[in-house]
Amino acid sequence: MIRLLGVHKSYPTHVGPKEVLRGVDATFGRGERIGILGRNGAGKTTLLRLIAGVEHPNSGRIERRMSVSWPLGFAGAMHYSISGADNARFIARIYDKPIKETVEFVEHFADLGHYFRMPVRTYSSGMIVRLGFSLSLAVHFDCYLVDEAIAVGDSRFAERARAALADLNARSALLLVSHQPETVRAFCKTAAILQDGRLTRYDNLDEAIAAYRAA
Repeated sequence: MIRLLGVHKSYPTHVGPKEVLRGVDATFGRGERIGILGRNGAGKTTLLRLIAGVEHPNSGRIERRMSVSWPLGFAGAMHYSISGADNARFIARIYDKPIKETVEFVEHFADLGHYFRMPVRTYSSGMIVRLGFSLSLAVHFDCYLVDEAIAVGDSRFAERARAALADLNARSALLLVSHQPETVRAFCKTAAILQDGRLTRYDNLDEAIAAYRAA
């Protein structure tokens, strides 16, 4: 279970603090497939980064009682000075996974060709997302966080990513943020709307999508 209790998050700007999350309360259970809908700039990525522990709230707290991935495709999970292969070895050691099998999986899924053995700093932005996505899938988590990464990359990779997410649904919880209702409908059973810094949960997916479109 993941619980958010009175979570506030703001960032400093030249005109004063910008409040992104305003007292968010939410509970996400094991095995749930939840979509969070929000317009661009609503704070969806910030919410995922807080849940993952990449950032911390200004106030409130987040309780994690199951293992949680970093946001799939999150570039911050990588070391840019070493190769994709060395990043895969590093992840395998950190999470006590078989190194050879992990490297082979990431190499096959990311499909980076000879770049896989070159420093990540030489990658394009799309290649970095593909590597980050593949590294995430190489480790089993109770809950996977997805930040619209399935929309990134060429059509062949995007299709593999969608198939992988569908497979995750059968064994893990999934928390996906998107501004596209069709994406949420494809992978989630329930949804919430993030608007004006507040999160509203809907048990009925159709109701959530209708409310989002009407907002």
